[in-house]
Amino acid sequence: MRPLPQPVFEQLVAEALDEVPAELMELLDNVVVLVEDRNAEEPELLGLYDGYALTERGWHYGGALPDRIMIYREAICDICSTAEEVREEVTITVVHEIAHHFGIEEDRLHELGWG
Repeated sequence: MRPLPQPVFEQLVAEALDEVPAELMELLDNVVVLVEDRNAEEPELLGLYDGYALTERGWHYGGALPDRIMIYREAICDICSTAEEVREEVTITVVHEIAHHFGIEEDRLHELGWG
């Protein structure tokens, strides 16, 4: 399907973040969620966590720039046929990338149905 307009897509990301349990959102530390059109290096990538997972942070972590979760609007719309499919894929992608912040690897995410 054609990419949803940026404001509409951003609202879907905000709604997906609202669905994450408050207890988990409180544990997100030094993370910003951004919407971009595509990943320049991997155009088919739906989302990306760029930072240091909580499990990798040590005494040297202080003063670091925020970790970033990127959600790629055009790539998600490319694989969806309807607006409802986009909504579902945005939610899956947001949860998937937040899980990386907590140190959950790809294999485990697939086992849990979030791959």
